[in-house]
Amino acid sequence: MESARETRPAEAAGAPASKRVQERSKSHRHRRWRKGKAKASRLIHSMDLRTMTQSLVTLAEDNMAFFSSQGPGETARRLSGVFAGVREQALGLEPALGRLLSVAHLFDLDAETPANGYRSLVHTARCCLAHLLHKSRYVASNRRSIFFRASHNLAELEAYLAALTQLRALAYYAQHLLATNRPGRLFFEGDEGVTADFLREYVTLHKGCFYGRCLGFQFTPAIRPFLQTISIGLVSFGEHYKRNETGLGVTASSLFTSGRFAIDPELRGAEFERIIQNLDVHFWKAFWNITEIEVLSSLANMASATVRVSRLLSLPPKAFEMPLTADPKLMVTISPPLAHTGPGPVLVRLISYDLREGQDSEELSSLVRSEGPRSLELRPRPQQAPRSRSLVVHIHGGGFVAQTSKSHEPYLKSWAQELGTPILSIDYSLAPEAPFPRALEECFYAYCWAVKHCALLGSTGERICLAGDSAGGNLCFTVSLRAAAYGVRVPDGIMAAYPATMLQSTASPSRLLSLMDPLLPLSVLSKCVSAYAGGETEDHSDSDQKALGMMGLVRRDTALLFRDLRLGASSWLNSFLELSGHKSHPNSVPVAEPMRRSVSEAALAQPEGLLGTDSLKSLTLHDLSLRGSSETADTPELSLSAETLGPSTPSAVNFLLGPEDAPEEAEARDEPRELSTKDRVCSVGSAFPEGFHPRRSSQGSIRMPLYSSPIVKNPFMSPLLAPDSMLQTLPPVHIVACALDPMLDDSVMFARRLRSLGQPVTLHVVEDLPHGFLSLAALCRETRQAAAVCVERIRLVLNPPGPSAPTTPLV
Repeated sequence: MESARETRPAEAAGAPASKRVQERSKSHRHRRWRKGKAKASRLIHSMDLRTMTQSLVTLAEDNMAFFSSQGPGETARRLSGVFAGVREQALGLEPALGRLLSVAHLFDLDAETPANGYRSLVHTARCCLAHLLHKSRYVASNRRSIFFRASHNLAELEAYLAALTQLRALAYYAQHLLATNRPGRLFFEGDEGVTADFLREYVTLHKGCFYGRCLGFQFTPAIRPFLQTISIGLVSFGEHYKRNETGLGVTASSLFTSGRFAIDPELRGAEFERIIQNLDVHFWKAFWNITEIEVLSSLANMASATVRVSRLLSLPPKAFEMPLTADPKLMVTISPPLAHTGPGPVLVRLISYDLREGQDSEELSSLVRSEGPRSLELRPRPQQAPRSRSLVVHIHGGGFVAQTSKSHEPYLKSWAQELGTPILSIDYSLAPEAPFPRALEECFYAYCWAVKHCALLGSTGERICLAGDSAGGNLCFTVSLRAAAYGVRVPDGIMAAYPATMLQSTASPSRLLSLMDPLLPLSVLSKCVSAYAGGETEDHSDSDQKALGMMGLVRRDTALLFRDLRLGASSWLNSFLELSGHKSHPNSVPVAEPMRRSVSEAALAQPEGLLGTDSLKSLTLHDLSLRGSSETADTPELSLSAETLGPSTPSAVNFLLGPEDAPEEAEARDEPRELSTKDRVCSVGSAFPEGFHPRRSSQGSIRMPLYSSPIVKNPFMSPLLAPDSMLQTLPPVHIVACALDPMLDDSVMFARRLRSLGQPVTLHVVEDLPHGFLSLAALCRETRQAAAVCVERIRLVLNPPGPSAPTTPLV
């Protein structure tokens, strides 16, 4: 929200008294603004939904009557109209929210963790209602004052009315999901055409209102100034991008020079909406990498903890052997990454608060890659600390397309200080230049190298924790799954912050929040997933033009390679799982050569005739499940081909929930029945009641892939879709999620699946913070507390409680 008051320039530069008066006045206004925000926040927690709605309606009617009696003036007429709109939308929204809230508990992990997309949507709507209630009270109290700023209050009320209207549309969409989803499921499972119809309807909604005056209204007040700065920088960067001033060549100062976006929130919101709808993944890659600029990264590191070791290492692409956990006398070969670009080094960053034994060895020094002055951070000390008994292997986020360990170094340094253990952060190759499975191959290779060479990293390797955020959380799960498939040591535990576990384009209640999320809009998320999957975003340019030039050749080669990967996805996954199956036989001897082949090798070697090009497209969530009761130790192999799976009916397999969830399913079945595909198609466009019309986007058609590539159903890409036998190989999992994150349902459903399998899992959901809070750890008290939760979960892995400690699950 913009400042509620306007400042006047000093009448004479250099007049100290006037400046002091101005500063006091500004400070007073800021305190009043914060006090108003705090009051609105208290309203959210102190009033139930119905009471809040009734109070808002009463105030709206009173204000509407007052301004209707003020004559024919334009401002009075608009104020009367906006309060009439507030009354109408509040009355229409309250029943829909009440219905969602009445069944939201059915989708929680447990009674101690009340969190899922339905709850988050209701909470967000309550935030908007609370702000309108606070503003309506202010108007009612000050409307007769000569100091009442009618135009400013009108603009804010109109912005929040638009937001309330769109939130009402989202509530109806959530009701539609509740009626069409299978009982107890948060993600839509069914015909992808229905999902595409739903997304096509959803993306037409107007979003600019959430990026102007209402920017970040759902988050804690301390976050909102940061979001406003980011939004101004984003739209300014978008202007430079349009002029071909892209990438890291844009100076940091040039990003915040567009004053018109700072003083005009409506203009900023419209430009923000245009950018997220029309600019491609390369724009977001360049913008997110701004933190890699030396000036900004240096400032961030100045404010972070001082460590004695921060070295960028380049791991050579050489195969090595590791012992099998089932029989350490047997060895398995770990080959270097090969997918897409062939063998190449893997970059990792070693961070340690103390200089430990092995970290200054000649062998490790030979791997150091120079970063200029930053490489001098290793400073010799008279004494070395002994090797730590533990090690943290970190995988950074960034939507699979952006950032490196350098972006995440500030909070990693704090981790190294607080945990007292070395941290190895992996700089995997990024999409779209290096799509799946390159990142997985590199992370797995670096993880195995760290396990084998932990002494060089200053650790004995007694306890190893995999930790990652967002896309890095996804890779933590898949690296662990791959380690289990190879039969090598899996980590002792995983800490995943707001991870992505479902990369398929499918609707869920928390995904609806992406309409208003400034850090993770749905179109941006879809473009990142499409880039990681190796697919191309929708392009309506002339076909002759696409066939010309280097970019045309790149598109062609990428499409051909993606086709080959798709054809072989079943084959290479089967080969991994065969390894997992063989290790259960004590007399079996692993074959070294198949295990040395990379994902891409196995895929490209698969004959086309064994698997039709469209066979994976027909696989659903249920098709990926093992037939649990019929699975025995004599049939360890798993194939995801259509021939092996055979016919599958939704009623025959309970994929996401275990038997203990049966009572909840019975309750959920009392809700509206599951619709047929035909009914779903017909009802996608009729989710709204008669007479209600949400605001539509004026930015034209959105450039967003509406259909998922078949490869995103691969369990090594979407771990939520992994069969039970794979998930049972995971170590203890600790998930830290955000209640207002569009990817909250990824965490909730993944935790529910693990819990149903009897796997140790904890889920902690932080309130009022956005996706990516780890990178904002130094911003405010709330982000520091959330980051501390992540550290505590890692500490649980590295220092597990003893046998005498209580075993109650953490929440």
